[in-house]
Amino acid sequence: MSDKAANGSDMVGIEELEEEQAKAELDQLYGQIEQADQAYYQRDEPLMDDAAYDGLRQRLLAIEARFPSLQSPDSPSFKVGSTPAAGFEKTVHAVPMLSLGNAFTDEDVAEFIERIRRFLGFDESQGLEITSEPKIDGLSISLRYENGRLVQGATRGDGREGENVTRNIMTLKQIPKLIKADDFPAVFEVRGEIYMSHEHFASLNEGQLAAGQKPFANPRNAAAGSLRQLDPKITAKRPLEVFIYAWGQADNLPGKTQMEVIESFARWGFPINPLMQVCHDDQELISTYKEIEKQRAELPYDIDGVVYKVNDLDYQERLGFVSRSPRWAIAHKFAAEKAFTHLLDI
Repeated sequence: MSDKAANGSDMVGIEELEEEQAKAELDQLYGQIEQADQAYYQRDEPLMDDAAYDGLRQRLLAIEARFPSLQSPDSPSFKVGSTPAAGFEKTVHAVPMLSLGNAFTDEDVAEFIERIRRFLGFDESQGLEITSEPKIDGLSISLRYENGRLVQGATRGDGREGENVTRNIMTLKQIPKLIKADDFPAVFEVRGEIYMSHEHFASLNEGQLAAGQKPFANPRNAAAGSLRQLDPKITAKRPLEVFIYAWGQADNLPGKTQMEVIESFARWGFPINPLMQVCHDDQELISTYKEIEKQRAELPYDIDGVVYKVNDLDYQERLGFVSRSPRWAIAHKFAAEKAFTHLLDI
């Protein structure tokens, strides 16, 4: 990556940093990322775009990799999200809601696949299935069911402790409140992303302006702000939608692969993303990524990349986790969208 700060100023190349320079810059990066996380996760008011934020994190990880002795226990590289906001009851996730590592280039994706194959001890003849699905730009949510009944909804928070938004979640029509399927686990936490469509976002902002209120900056902020209302009656009036794509605590699973479990989600009445598919090598993943990127502008909701996951759940268990993310999944991020404005008159 280019050694540029979020504000565009020149920075010393990683390999040229002296230890004192590295320590000073890490302190600065810790502060910048912490401020950005609080603004994004707690106030739904991002301080910078995704590309700038990803750049800060990339630089942080690169410096910590070169100077591991400087890495603080409080480093953002160990954290997910931000502390739950005041005003909501806090709830501890039975299984942490971790984040994903990022890939930015085709080479990063090839390295991801190669790392997995090395870890599993696969030779060139052994196949490896990887699922791909759009990365929804919304608010992560965990839904806990006991004996088929929805009993709790919680935001990601800092990954281990989130905000209890159960009353708000109960107002979303897309989310099943009672599931009577015989194969639905007695205890099951399904996870996904709350989002707002472009059409509904535009309509909501029209209403905000008509009422003399501040419009939302983008659909992600609108979705997060709408769900995290202290008054669930306000949430009930907001046009929120959801895609379910993962799970936390589960008594048992209805399949041996990621895709089989997701297909069961659909059978049980959960909305899943129709663009999810199974691929078999890095070239197929890249092809799928480019195809989804072409569709990006036409989709009715925002996405900011494509997520890849090892399909076999036994392999996922063997691969496990590192730091704040699983070894068996990665997010292939899109470049920042560009738009051109034509100045017609002054």
